[in-house]
Amino acid sequence: MIELPDLVAGGLAAGTLSALALGGGLLHSRRRLARQQAESAALRGRLDETLRALTAEVEHLAARRLPAAARALAHPHVTVPGPLHPQTAGSPLGHALDGVLQALRVELAAQQVRVDAAAQAGMRGATREIQAALYRLQDALRGLQQRYDDPELAQTLFELDHENEQSLRRAQVAAVVCGAWVGLAREESHLVDAVTGGQSRLAGFRRVSVHNHLRPGTALVSHAVEPVAIITAELLDNALRHSAPDTEVIVSLEHVHHGVCVTVDDAGVGMTRDERERAQRLVAGRDPILLTDLGDPPRMGLAAIGQLTRQFDLTVDVSSTSPYGGVRAVLRVAEHLLSHIDPAERPPAVSAPRSTRENAPDQPEQAVRAPAADAPDDTGPAAPADGARAVPALPVSGAPVHAYGTELPGAASGDVPAHDDDRRDTGGLPRRRRRTPTTAAAADVPAPRGVAPQPPERAAAALGALQSGTAAARAGSTPETAEPTNDTENEGETAR
Repeated sequence: MIELPDLVAGGLAAGTLSALALGGGLLHSRRRLARQQAESAALRGRLDETLRALTAEVEHLAARRLPAAARALAHPHVTVPGPLHPQTAGSPLGHALDGVLQALRVELAAQQVRVDAAAQAGMRGATREIQAALYRLQDALRGLQQRYDDPELAQTLFELDHENEQSLRRAQVAAVVCGAWVGLAREESHLVDAVTGGQSRLAGFRRVSVHNHLRPGTALVSHAVEPVAIITAELLDNALRHSAPDTEVIVSLEHVHHGVCVTVDDAGVGMTRDERERAQRLVAGRDPILLTDLGDPPRMGLAAIGQLTRQFDLTVDVSSTSPYGGVRAVLRVAEHLLSHIDPAERPPAVSAPRSTRENAPDQPEQAVRAPAADAPDDTGPAAPADGARAVPALPVSGAPVHAYGTELPGAASGDVPAHDDDRRDTGGLPRRRRRTPTTAAAADVPAPRGVAPQPPERAAAALGALQSGTAAARAGSTPETAEPTNDTENEGETAR
């Protein structure tokens, strides 16, 4: 039998061992719990740091990046800043933030297009009403010009009509920029008439010098007449505005391989490279035009050119520098927009610059003009001399002639009796002067016989002839259909 003391000793030993094992386990558990608490604290710290970084990135996105992205839509030179922390770039967070920026750009662009379309629709309606009112005013001025013969009143009416024409041009340009039609339908017209018609719509038209090197009869198809006149007017307006008032703007009309070019050279301040690139983008017409891109106040001239070049298949280039130090603008009219008008049946306006090719051997105008020289001088007055001083051009738009600087016909005419020697030299026929500027040619041209001293009524008759020509041009005829008077005979004896 086991004695009681031995049994107690064994129990105590077993209890001691159990206590030792339980204490070791408890100590291990406490150590593991401490490690887990430390890891949790570290994870909580990292989470707090991540939350702070994310909050800073979102705040940076809202305060800096989103406004810059919105401004960059209207001002491409604005730089959109990157993430606040460099390590964010390329991370999922960085891609998500970039997606927010891209979505903002897309939505703002769509909203801008919708808002701009609504603004353009409202402006089209307003300009339509303005154009209609200006056309009514133009008709009223036309009626007054035909009703009254007082020279001072006629001059005032011409000036008012010219001011009205400038206002009409601005309204027309605004309408074209907003996507409206040009507003006028034309018949086929001489290209030089379209150019001088655009010139006549400007306040500084006297500073424009047009050099016509086209073949006589070069014309535009009907739907291209008004666009060419508008583009020419806007190119000349830019040239006049950005050049000194004592300088000329040179316009040259030339044939090229694929059509005709109208070149405008000014001696102005020119453009920087950025300005030239922006102007070329506008006149190219490839990008949609928004009113918000045109400045404040909006500059619509180049934008209107871009609309017309896209709609009518024209080409305008403003990327070159003028040899006079300013800007060279070139309008190219393709062959399919060109036509031909017989200059004998429908000559251009009497004041249009004469073509330098009129003396070419293949020029049919020489044969047309020859019968006029074969008629005896006692059957009627002779035609005006080739160097005659011309009145301002009839606008293509059909507006009245602007008589700024106009001299009454007959002021420079050489109305002297013809000599018998001249009659014998020409077989009793009047001698026609050559177009080439020679001193002897001017002296050989005889004046009609029997010209009486100019009475005061001749000035009134000359003004009446001018108004008759204006009315004929408005009615669709040419100034040559008006009744000739002796006031235009042998005018401008000095060759140009």
